[in-house]
Amino acid sequence: MSSRLPPLNPLRAFEATARRGSVSAAARELNVTHGAISHQIRALELSFNAALFERGGKRLKLTSQGALLLPAVTEAFEGIAAATAAMMRPTTSGQLRITCVPALLSFWMIPRLHQFTGQFPDVRLTLVASNDTANLFSRDVDICLLYGDGNWPDCWARLWSRLELFPVVSPTLLNMQPLRSVRDLRDHVILHGDDGREWNTWLAAADGIDIQRGRQHFMSDARLSTEAALHNQGVALGDTITAGSLIAKGELIAPFDLTVPANDAFYVACRNEIRAAPIVKVFIDWLFSALESDPMPELQTSARTIIRARAAKVSAPEHLPSKDGFKPVSSPTRARRAEPTPKRRVKS
Repeated sequence: MSSRLPPLNPLRAFEATARRGSVSAAARELNVTHGAISHQIRALELSFNAALFERGGKRLKLTSQGALLLPAVTEAFEGIAAATAAMMRPTTSGQLRITCVPALLSFWMIPRLHQFTGQFPDVRLTLVASNDTANLFSRDVDICLLYGDGNWPDCWARLWSRLELFPVVSPTLLNMQPLRSVRDLRDHVILHGDDGREWNTWLAAADGIDIQRGRQHFMSDARLSTEAALHNQGVALGDTITAGSLIAKGELIAPFDLTVPANDAFYVACRNEIRAAPIVKVFIDWLFSALESDPMPELQTSARTIIRARAAKVSAPEHLPSKDGFKPVSSPTRARRAEPTPKRRVKS
């Protein structure tokens, strides 16, 4: 079969000349001289023992033999080009199944998903809301975004982001039931996205661990507690990643000027054997670049809210401080960060 095929370069010269209508245009396209194109066409005609172009006039015309050859040559080159493109684009096509912390998936990833799909339109994504570390070892899952300590043996894991925790509340609820001090939390419903550890960490840093608590609702994850806060159901704990955009849009307010480090952090993880797969690498690289190029807005707390030390509350009757006693915290640069607290382990 190969002995009956004409040489490739003369075929390219013939196809370009027929498509462009002149030897000069074909030479410019193929980045060779006018003489080289003419020589290759003559060589092709000699191999077929037939003229392929009618000479004369400004624009070359195909002979009947040339018209017979052109469709087959064009189809062949298009097929080669398509196959080459497919071979050169292994990172931009295929299917990925990703599990992600529910709150991170809803409030961070999905609003930015168009950035990835616009860049890699041939990647098909399956997104699952889950923080189950068992997904790390499932053959049906390619990449996991997890909230945890990152200590998962026999897999690849990389810290994606640490985060700070702070109470969040809807503007509507805050207008109906003010939060002028930590002790006012006793008049609000506390919304938990875990077993209570994270609220205990924040209250301990705010010298409010001993305040009397009213109603409390416990939910399976931070996405549900955040959504409950959006619907005026109480005060939840937000974080700098998932709640930042909601605060920037005015849908939630951070009523206190105190943040505490979360017990755990967000990690990107996957099985060791698929870490080097090009399509996996593409998505992981996008996760880190998106976080770096699109940082969360700085925390904006509501003005004229104060966290008072326990000593001050013991030494004086409980009352609102004077105007000079208020600490303005509407500027993010004045937000107070608590000292890291020891990580507590509580079995669920």
